[in-house]
Amino acid sequence: MTFKRLLLALAALGLLGNFLACSRQSSANPKRQVPPGGVLLQGAGATFPSPLYKKWFATYQQAHPQTAITYDSVGSGEGMRRFVGRNVTDEDKVDFGASDAALQDNDIAQVPEGVVMVPVTAGGVVLAYNLPDVTQDLKLSRRAYTGIFLGEIKNWNDPLIAAANPGVKLPKLTLVTVVRQDSSGTTFAFTKHLDAISEKWRSQYGPSTLVDWPGNSMRAKGNEGVAGLLSHSVGGVGYVGYEFAHRYGLRTALLENKAGKFVQPTEENLRAALASAQMPENLRVYVPDPVSPDAYPIATFTWILLRKNHGDPAKARALRDLFAWALGDGQHYAADLGYIPLPPEVAEKAQAALQTVQP
Repeated sequence: MTFKRLLLALAALGLLGNFLACSRQSSANPKRQVPPGGVLLQGAGATFPSPLYKKWFATYQQAHPQTAITYDSVGSGEGMRRFVGRNVTDEDKVDFGASDAALQDNDIAQVPEGVVMVPVTAGGVVLAYNLPDVTQDLKLSRRAYTGIFLGEIKNWNDPLIAAANPGVKLPKLTLVTVVRQDSSGTTFAFTKHLDAISEKWRSQYGPSTLVDWPGNSMRAKGNEGVAGLLSHSVGGVGYVGYEFAHRYGLRTALLENKAGKFVQPTEENLRAALASAQMPENLRVYVPDPVSPDAYPIATFTWILLRKNHGDPAKARALRDLFAWALGDGQHYAADLGYIPLPPEVAEKAQAALQTVQP
């Protein structure tokens, strides 16, 4: 089979995985009916935190049957579009959005009711790979993984990869990146990091939710789509939320951090990455290249987007109650699903911001 045919076959598998993922998503997120005397809260957005959100919403609904919640895991870009209301049908309108890329000022200006951005959890973006014959842990230097996603490193036995992996027999195998085809907060977090560490990336691409990726790339929709495609693609490497790599049994590379150490995406290393974050008044903060010697280099907060003046008193109260619980008791579910509970000082600021949501 030629390389081109192999790519087409793998892409077909990825599209099938995406179709099945979408089918599962649709069946898992039916349009719920408003309970008698209750409220229906509809949200959409980021795939990165969606496993945690689904756990939160299911748990909360069990204890609060008068509050029905739906969440469409459609990607940060689509979630922001539905929340801001650009060319949105009545069916797609949402009460809250979710994004791993905080809204910028020009987007906020398009929401006349005002916007409250509430960080609710955090996690790591990992580089997962599919090399069945490499049994040792793979290390990727900053120069190596930047070169991979710039399309400059084309084979797994490239000297830049080999230099960080002495004694590891790297295959003479074409390297293919697996990337997002949809507007994505995970893409934003990853490219925000590349922008911080690579002048070449910064000059050619910068941080973005959607990238025209160079080199040999296969594209998939959502974190689940990337992870599913990677699981079938020998020679592939892609960026994906840690929880999805874990769920699909994908191996993840140790990445070189700013201090020159190769670190794994453990809870401790991700906490170290977030420790330096100084949360501003608008709660929009990024940690593109954490300085701690123990920090995993790619970590991000993720936000719930709410209208400051909702216009529906019952829904405004229900939204405040739901996410107040998520910022409190809900944080206990984060670690088991591969996410990082918010630092106490961040959770306190998030709770204060949440209380500014008005009926």
